[in-house]
Amino acid sequence: MLFGITSGLFIKYVIKFKYSRSLTCNTKSYVHTYIHPCVQLNKPVSASFNMPDINEVSSNKVFGGWQKVYSHESNELGCKMNFGIFLPPQVDEGPVPVIYWLSGLTCTEANFVQKSGAQKYAAEQGVILVVPDTSPRNVNVPGEDDDCDFGTGAGFYVDATNAPWDKNYRMYSYVTKELPALINEKFPALPHVQSIMGHSMGGHGALICALKNPGLYKTVSAFAPISNPICCPWGKKAFSGYLGGTDTDPTWKEWDATELAKKYNGPPLDILVDQGKKDQFLKDGQLLPENLLAAAKDAGLSLVLRFQEDYDHSYFFISTFIEDHIKYHVKYLKS
Repeated sequence: MLFGITSGLFIKYVIKFKYSRSLTCNTKSYVHTYIHPCVQLNKPVSASFNMPDINEVSSNKVFGGWQKVYSHESNELGCKMNFGIFLPPQVDEGPVPVIYWLSGLTCTEANFVQKSGAQKYAAEQGVILVVPDTSPRNVNVPGEDDDCDFGTGAGFYVDATNAPWDKNYRMYSYVTKELPALINEKFPALPHVQSIMGHSMGGHGALICALKNPGLYKTVSAFAPISNPICCPWGKKAFSGYLGGTDTDPTWKEWDATELAKKYNGPPLDILVDQGKKDQFLKDGQLLPENLLAAAKDAGLSLVLRFQEDYDHSYFFISTFIEDHIKYHVKYLKS
């Protein structure tokens, strides 16, 4: 479903510009109206179209655009969530494509915003960057703050089915449905002209979001992704908690990029993966990019895996290659 309407049905998109001061980007207030062809214009659309209010947490001018952080109440997660958004200077002229970034274990939206240096390249290329948090926060699930690799800061971008996590830990639906609907409603974003990328746990998230939704994203890329979680310690711990069962459970495969690549059936999808050769988690068997590469090759998917000499798992690695990734996405977003 998309905005409460079956995805197979055509949705008209109308954007109106109202030239006035606004918290959205300090230059214009953007009013987006989604009109289903079966809905009369003088009648209200489904309540699912009503977006929650967003509150500005911070705003900083950078590279001619605006780096902002907002909070909102999430229906999917049942809590207040923050997200970062970079609005390039090109939004003064109209809506632009969007790249979603999914962060890794223990991160919030702040890590990428403050450490990646991505704003410079997004400003040059004229794309919005959207950076959600990595899990629900303060939802009072017993044990949610006990471990750094499970619970708070470690939502793994799945929709949990195992109690007590199933009520709030629905990061997959949040990042593929609720958050994009909010972004398209509140900001000058081109609907359906989007791509996704991420790091580590977020690389896993980006890959499964793209592979589970053929055509939803123009392309996908990842830095040191957890590529085969059903075969690594981090993934087994997360999946056993959020999904229940064991690594032989078929349900687990539905959230594993390597397994999803094996059966991908959709439009051509190009994938870029960068991996540092001195990444300790690569050596520890947590990432397993070779498994993803083999699965993609067998399935006829186009995947470029670049091993980067001497780079580790940190934001030094990400900031070095983020320009490559943004340009890679823009090639597809603007084609």
